[in-house]
Amino acid sequence: MTYSHAGLVWTLIRTDFKARYHGTIEGFVWALLKPLTMFLVLMAVFSFLFPDPTYKLNLIIGLFLWDFFAEGTKTGLTSLHAKGFLLTKARCPSWILVVTSISNALITLIVFVGIISLFLMFTGRPPTAVAAALFLCYCGALVAIVVGFSLGSSVLFLRYRDLNQVWDVVAQAGFFLAPIIFPLSIIPERFHFYFYLWPPTPVIQFSRAVLVNGTVPTATAHAYLTLDAAIILLTGILVFNALAPRAAEYV
Repeated sequence: MTYSHAGLVWTLIRTDFKARYHGTIEGFVWALLKPLTMFLVLMAVFSFLFPDPTYKLNLIIGLFLWDFFAEGTKTGLTSLHAKGFLLTKARCPSWILVVTSISNALITLIVFVGIISLFLMFTGRPPTAVAAALFLCYCGALVAIVVGFSLGSSVLFLRYRDLNQVWDVVAQAGFFLAPIIFPLSIIPERFHFYFYLWPPTPVIQFSRAVLVNGTVPTATAHAYLTLDAAIILLTGILVFNALAPRAAEYV
């Protein structure tokens, strides 16, 4: 990426941020209120079912990680269509339009990482250096998953406009498939494999393990997450490279 492209990336990120929160009183705070409000609702409904004292912390970690995944994939899927005018009027790599589309969701995730770190320190449970580093790696894997999905789906959406409706349904079902509002331990272990096939699940589970339980997942588990993220990212890049040259024809 050249210096001029770096300037374009910054301009797109800044423009998206301003456009999303322009005219709102609280601005960026609204991005944090959405998962926090959901947290309060789910706590009121499910806290009596799961009396585990760590349930609140596990819930909020799951919600924020899921919110990034859901928001990032949703905006990434429609990114080329939403900025189609730039495909014909500006000379820039089209992948930049896709990658920068998840910037608002990424900023929210970064803020959450800072907030959860401060919260753990103030409650006397500061994460170790290893735990903090692993958590950042898990977040990086989730970003790679979202970028890979966004690259592949954005060019497919230009041809198949029903794809966003399909993904909305999948994402709604995926919220309950991922162990967000329930601990995975209540599911018989023989079924865990199927839950881990859903990309957000290992990220959420591993993050909870290092931040809340103070345990480090096995090397095999880390290898699975790395392979999962790499496959999704590589598949997205291959699909994008194959279809992006003709993207302007479908805008």
